[in-house]
Amino acid sequence: MSPTSPATQKKISSYVTPFLDYCEIEKGLSNNTQKNYGQYLKLFTTWLRKTGQESLLPRELTARHIWDYRLYLARGHKTPVGASLSKKSQNYYLIALRALLAYFADRDIESLPSSKIKLAKQKSDETISFLDTRDMERMLKIPDVSTQNGLRDRAIMELFFSSGMRISELTALDADRVSFLKQEDGARTFELSIVGKGKYVRTVFISPRAAKWLRAYLATRRDVHDPLFINHRSKKTENRRLSPRYIQMMISKCAVLAGLAKKVTPHTLRHTYATDLLSHGADLRSVQELLGHKNVATTQIYTHVTNKRLRDIHEKFHGGKEMDDR
Repeated sequence: MSPTSPATQKKISSYVTPFLDYCEIEKGLSNNTQKNYGQYLKLFTTWLRKTGQESLLPRELTARHIWDYRLYLARGHKTPVGASLSKKSQNYYLIALRALLAYFADRDIESLPSSKIKLAKQKSDETISFLDTRDMERMLKIPDVSTQNGLRDRAIMELFFSSGMRISELTALDADRVSFLKQEDGARTFELSIVGKGKYVRTVFISPRAAKWLRAYLATRRDVHDPLFINHRSKKTENRRLSPRYIQMMISKCAVLAGLAKKVTPHTLRHTYATDLLSHGADLRSVQELLGHKNVATTQIYTHVTNKRLRDIHEKFHGGKEMDDR
C-alpha cells in the first residue's frame, strides 16, 4: 500500500475500532479480550493526545515513541488508587499495542513491526498466590447464609473452588445452564461444559458440596432473570447480572473478615483449586485440561506444589539420613 494512499493517512487512534472488529470477526477473540484491548489501547491514544501526538500516523510511529510510552507506563501512569503499574500490568498494555501493529501488518498498512515491542521482564519471584485448605474454609464461612445475598456469595466461592473457573466464565453463566442441579443427589459430582478463554470449550466439575450451596441459592430465586448470579439490590428491570467487580470486592472483603493477611482475588481461588488438585496427586496434564490451558507450560507455574511433594517423598523414604558416617 502506498504511503500516500488514503488508508495510510488516518491517524492511529482511528484504527482502534476496526482493529477490535477484526479481533472479533477474523481472530475469534472473546468479548472480554476485545474489551481489555479497547481499554489498554485507550490509554495509548490518551497518551498520544497528552503528548501532542494525537495526529500520529501508523507509518510515523517509531521505536522512540514506543520507548517513551514504556517510560510513561512504568513511571507516569497511576492506577485509580495512586499506585504504579506492576511489570505484569505494563505488559498487558504493550501486548495490546503489539496486537494493533500486527493488525497493521495484516492489512498492509505501513507501520513499525510488532516485533519492535519488547515486553517488560518480570521478576522470577513473582509466584502465584494460593490459600491452604484451612484459610479457604475460613473464607467460605464468612457470608451470612441466612440471607439471599449471603447464600449467593457462598455459592460463588464454592463454585470457584470446585471448578477452577475464571471470573469471566463464572459471571457469564445463566441459571438454565445448571438446572440439572435440582436433582437431589448429595453424593454426585456434576459436569458442566463452558466456553472459556479463546472460545475454547471445556468441562468443569461441580462437587457435591458446591452443588448443595448452588441448589440452596437457586431455591431463593423467585425472579425470571437469566443470569445465574444476580445483583438483588439493583433497580434494573432487565439484565441484573452480577459484575466481576462486585465479585472481586466480595472475595477481598471475605478474606479480610477471615483474618487473612494476603490479598485474595478470584484468581487466587483458581490457583487454590489447581494447587489442591496437585497436592492430592493429580498430574500436571490433567490439571492443564481442567484449567483450560492450551499449553502445559502455562500450568507449570504450579510446579511449586509438585516440587514440595517430591521433597516430602525424599525426606520420608530416602534412607540417607539414617546412614552412619563410617
